[in-house]
Amino acid sequence: MLRVTKLTDYATVVLTVLAARPGDVLSAADLAETSGLETPTVSKLLKPLAQAGLVASLRGVHGGYRLSRAASAITLIEIVEAMEGPLAMTECSQHESHCGIAHQCGVRSNWRLINDVVADALRGVTLAQMLKPPTSTDDARRRPIALHVASS
Repeated sequence: MLRVTKLTDYATVVLTVLAARPGDVLSAADLAETSGLETPTVSKLLKPLAQAGLVASLRGVHGGYRLSRAASAITLIEIVEAMEGPLAMTECSQHESHCGIAHQCGVRSNWRLINDVVADALRGVTLAQMLKPPTSTDDARRRPIALHVASS
């Protein structure tokens, strides 16, 4: 099964809490309470999100966290990569592959193509879009992704 980690899922939840309150500065405890997560988990999430430049940390009595830029300017690929590193469906999907059979592999180029399609899909969804549930018109806009895999 292909899925993002629980921490990446939780990071998205925390970021949507911040996105719903643009400009507000929220403590880790406030974020935990609003999101329904434990404060230590939220604190753990905020470090890589800050390192990736997705949240800004403010010190002081009224310190806390806020989005570093508009929710419409933050994409899901940025969140995934902040939490998990560069997207790679398989070892050979990475540009610097450490796979021992990469030089003779017949499926590597296809995995890279699939990896690019998934990355493009994640680039196409913003944090602002994650704030609102999909509507029936969103379902109508869904279209199959045309993926042509080269035959070997």
